[in-house]
Amino acid sequence: MTPAAPGPAGLRAALAARVVVADGAMGTMLQAQDPSLDDFLQLEGCNEILNVTRPDIVRSVHEAYFAVGVDCVETNTFGANHAAMAEYGVADRIHELSEAGARIAREAADEFTASTGRQRWVLGSMGPGTKLPTLGHVTYAVLRDAYQQGAEGLLTGGADALLVETTQDLLQAKAAVLGARRALSALGVDAPVLVSVTVEATGTMLLGSEIGAALTALEPLGVDMIGLNCATGPAEMSEHLRHLSRHSRVPLSCMPNAGLPVLTKDGAHYPLTPAELADAQENFVRDYGLSLVGGCCGTTPEHLRQLVER
Repeated sequence: MTPAAPGPAGLRAALAARVVVADGAMGTMLQAQDPSLDDFLQLEGCNEILNVTRPDIVRSVHEAYFAVGVDCVETNTFGANHAAMAEYGVADRIHELSEAGARIAREAADEFTASTGRQRWVLGSMGPGTKLPTLGHVTYAVLRDAYQQGAEGLLTGGADALLVETTQDLLQAKAAVLGARRALSALGVDAPVLVSVTVEATGTMLLGSEIGAALTALEPLGVDMIGLNCATGPAEMSEHLRHLSRHSRVPLSCMPNAGLPVLTKDGAHYPLTPAELADAQENFVRDYGLSLVGGCCGTTPEHLRQLVER
């Protein structure tokens, strides 16, 4: 087999030729290492700050996923957007934290590529933030420009693709995609833009949009892939993936939670076992022709190890 090429072109080729496996949850893996308030610069919960203060912790998460055989990892930049950073008073650091996050993932990916002879890639994570433009929480232009800053940081740091994920508001998704496109243009880079929407257990996105509306809104923006992540486990995603498989003209992705969370005295528990996740994704690949699979909340390196093996 010809070895996969590096960079965005190599990732595009891999997505077209086979099923590419991404990583699983990031936040819980970071929390498990018990970073201190000083590590967070007193901004408790601002995981993106760790890209600067504790790159060793962030890198260890990427390494744990690469070690079980995933093809690509997501950067620790889910919250590096206007809404989340503004809440911590660090909205001026979006580019810096995005670039730092991408560099950490890039270094880990390159080391595993060199040591295993198998190409590994980096997906630049662009999360939804906490403000919904459709509800008037923030203007479209402010979001778009902040997403452009984040995307430029991710690309400068070495991301092979931009992943607009966990989108709950189609106007927010559009702002992120257009910000990403502006960044690609500004830097003269050609990298895939992937979009993953979140459909709640109710069967629609948070603001009531159905999966058909999401496809209709996002596909004309020239995205390279569309899919689902977060909110539910795989069982609740099947009908939405079926719709996408029948109507989408671009490849599909799926990164479910490890089932619907069960609240316990110790917090949320995700019940789906690694074998159950692998079973579900195997069925989805067979039935719906997915190109990119992975996990979201509650999934661990063991979930991904079994998915890779499958």
